[in-house]
Amino acid sequence: MKKRPTSITVIAWILIVSSVLTAITSTMSLNNPMVKELMSRSLLPLPVQYVIMYLGLIITVISGISILKGKNWSRYLYVIWSIIGFVIGITTSPMKAAMIPGGVIFLVIAFFLFRPKINEFFLPSELSNDSQGI
Repeated sequence: MKKRPTSITVIAWILIVSSVLTAITSTMSLNNPMVKELMSRSLLPLPVQYVIMYLGLIITVISGISILKGKNWSRYLYVIWSIIGFVIGITTSPMKAAMIPGGVIFLVIAFFLFRPKINEFFLPSELSNDSQGI
């Protein structure tokens, strides 16, 4: 069994924990009038925003768990969904500047997910053994 790089463990757990916490806090704030008022400023109707938010959280948790298991598709799923979410947010959000920190965090995570040593971890076991001459 291949040893999982520490950076992958940290990234995966950040994705999982932050998604679960976001789901909890978002659900608790659904009836907050200030939150509803802010969300109503978006071009998207509230129900569509909720679907996108919860779908994104589910995708991120699935990605995090699968990244821990070394599934190569999971890092692509995370990156593709994050880009889609960022594009939707930047085109529909009335508070575009608030998206900058999330964009920076995404870029850092994406950088670490595709480093050369990390790519080796995500190779199927038989391929990584072949590349080492085993």
